Amino acid sequence: MAKLIYSAIASLDGYVEDAAGNFDWAAPDREVHAFINDLERPIGTYLYGRRMYETMVYWESVDTGPDQSAVSRDYAEIWRAAEKIVCSRTLQMVSSAKTRIERELDPDEVRRLKDTAPADISIGGAELAGHALALGLVDECNLFLGPILVGGGKRALPDTISAQLELLDERRFGNGVVHVRYRVGV
Repeated sequence: MAKLIYSAIASLDGYVEDAAGNFDWAAPDREVHAFINDLERPIGTYLYGRRMYETMVYWESVDTGPDQSAVSRDYAEIWRAAEKIVCSRTLQMVSSAKTRIERELDPDEVRRLKDTAPADISIGGAELAGHALALGLVDECNLFLGPILVGGGKRALPDTISAQLELLDERRFGNGVVHVRYRVGV
């Protein structure tokens, strides 16, 4: 059975975007990006909300020539190889291969996907992941906490959910980012 994994880069105070909607402060350096690539490599399907998809679709057409860093080229290949499902009521068409639109997050469909998928599933977008957490669908969380306080904005995790977590892994990076990996619902 595949796991549904939520990964996010967040400020130390728990936001994926600041109050103005910016997240440029979250751009990973080479060391963190290489680590993320290794986490994402076994992912077979990305499940996104519309805004996260619109951010990530950049990887569909980014130049993968020698002018790009090795970690960027690697991530583009990882992203392009995976299936993508976008949960959106408003998106009319997709601009990437291996991508389909679903109008809502159907818990039964997600459970079926987890039962039948040959590889793990990543869920992206704080709102969509929060909804999946509330429904008890998320198996693991990978949080990359950056050494910055942004004071408000879009929360990485909803403040209306209570859950027991088990720490599975942690790592500290040279730029001050800390990765924590938790199993949800122990």
